[in-house]
Amino acid sequence: MNTIRLAVSPLSWTNDVLADLGGDTPVTTCLAEAAAAGFEGVELGRLFPRDATCLRPLLQAEGLTLASGWHSGRLAEDDVAAERAAVREHAALLRDMGCGVMVYGETAMMAGDAPLDAPMSRRRIMDATHIPAYGRRLSDFADWLAGEYGLRLAYHHHLMMVAETFEETAAILDAAPRAGLLLDTGHAAAAGFDYARLIDRLGDRIAHVHLKDLRPDVMAGVRAEDASFNDGVRRGMFTVPGDGCVDFAPLARFVRDHYAGWLVIEAEQDPSKAPPLPTVTRARRHVAQIFNLTEGVQ
Repeated sequence: MNTIRLAVSPLSWTNDVLADLGGDTPVTTCLAEAAAAGFEGVELGRLFPRDATCLRPLLQAEGLTLASGWHSGRLAEDDVAAERAAVREHAALLRDMGCGVMVYGETAMMAGDAPLDAPMSRRRIMDATHIPAYGRRLSDFADWLAGEYGLRLAYHHHLMMVAETFEETAAILDAAPRAGLLLDTGHAAAAGFDYARLIDRLGDRIAHVHLKDLRPDVMAGVRAEDASFNDGVRRGMFTVPGDGCVDFAPLARFVRDHYAGWLVIEAEQDPSKAPPLPTVTRARRHVAQIFNLTEGVQ
């Protein structure tokens, strides 16, 4: 068994985009309940302090480690110099908190001023002729991030972004050979492909893993009505492992033999409908059983 650590995303307590989902739930509540559920770490959330001298003692008080944090990148439209300037404070925080990976989500080329409120059909698609240059920028940025901050870039395939489908994700990662991949089981299922295809195609590039499940009936309704990503989140299209349709067994086999790093349980749900502590505790037990991580399971 490679070294595996279990973390949980703060999205079960406070949504990063939809402020009414979780509202101003105190960071201390999120951390205390994450620790009570048996997790070793958490990812960064929107209400977390962005100063290591403030954040470190909050996590240490609960025996938690910072696993990583999301960066909204714009290399699809901006140059590497602009991206370096935009990421410096965030990358320094992750480095100072002992992280080894930075999550990169491509937020350029998104539709309108509120793209996650736009109908799913309005997603912008990168022209194939632009992918080679985009990949070179990603690789150059990944090299700089590793050299300057000791962080591996983990590229997040994501609904409504330029890497939503398997083909898009594979093409972009092929063009950016020095970037790592964040494998997100829920976003793969929501985009209509089996995440195991990414393992087969890009397994040696996987730098970080998000364990998210999908409610297929809800997702089908979102697609049929051409609703928005945020509508889907409010309806509960995503959920924690064990409550949806995703089969995690192929990932468990891959992790056992080929992966060392964080597994992050993540679900964008309304905490008033899915109370965080029992929900993430149940999810942790499910993941521990499937991945044969029996030590310390509550």
